[in-house]
Amino acid sequence: MGLLLCSGGGAGARGILAPAIPRGTGERCVEPTDVMRREHMRFLLHQRDDTVRSGVRGARHSLVGCVGCHAQTDAQGVPIPVNASGQFCESCHSFVGASPDCFECHATVPGGD
Repeated sequence: MGLLLCSGGGAGARGILAPAIPRGTGERCVEPTDVMRREHMRFLLHQRDDTVRSGVRGARHSLVGCVGCHAQTDAQGVPIPVNASGQFCESCHSFVGASPDCFECHATVPGGD
């Protein structure tokens, strides 16, 4: 299995091609960037298990928190879904050919259904 490197887009410091990823709106992420790049799916699966089995919601690695920080807005201030073309989640997932099904059930914008 290869290592996924996602940066600000274009060629990285070592000449590795990477997708363009919009920055989050928060002051900083709940984990260091390199940790999130490597472990985000493990965090989300663990949070899913805690929520389903124990009813724990709104914890450190909640998908709602991720969407709240990483959903961008358009010129009118309307949130753009995180899985829309060129947006945070879609950028890396498209780059690596992943098709997660998170957003078949979960909201893609803050406060969305």
